[in-house]
Amino acid sequence: MKRVKENILKTVKIFGVNYNLKVIYKYIKNPKLEIGNKEIEIYLPNKYKKIKNEVIIELLLDKMYDAIANKELDTIMEKVRTTLKFAPEDYKIMRLDKRLAKCFANRIIINPEIVKYRKEIIEYILLYEFCSIKVKKHSKKFQEMLNNYMPNYQNYQFELVGVQY
Repeated sequence: MKRVKENILKTVKIFGVNYNLKVIYKYIKNPKLEIGNKEIEIYLPNKYKKIKNEVIIELLLDKMYDAIANKELDTIMEKVRTTLKFAPEDYKIMRLDKRLAKCFANRIIINPEIVKYRKEIIEYILLYEFCSIKVKKHSKKFQEMLNNYMPNYQNYQFELVGVQY
């Protein structure tokens, strides 16, 4: 039987749920990632044991967030579109520096890291960006629009203190 070395590094969030990140070294050629019940397992070739593998792990996690965002955000976007009865011209999933989303020329750009947050939080952020398309300045009218479609939006603002969107 071949020995396998395991390390639990940290926790990682997906839709607000904590997953233990476990790194497993095995006799394999290429790294791979599997999501299980509250656990993410990253399998690395044994040859990676002696090198600093933080960069490889972060790249695999980035790919995971990209895949989840590409799969799940369409459904959330459609829910917000249906609620508001209007939509931006387009949206794009793209890494942003220090921001979860932004509105730019009737287009919403969404950082795939947004899938770390609960779906309700994501809906709020997308609603916020949609409203930014309709009302350019964050005036009283903007606040009223948010309140009209999501009366408890201030709870989500409170949870996002210090986060740019």
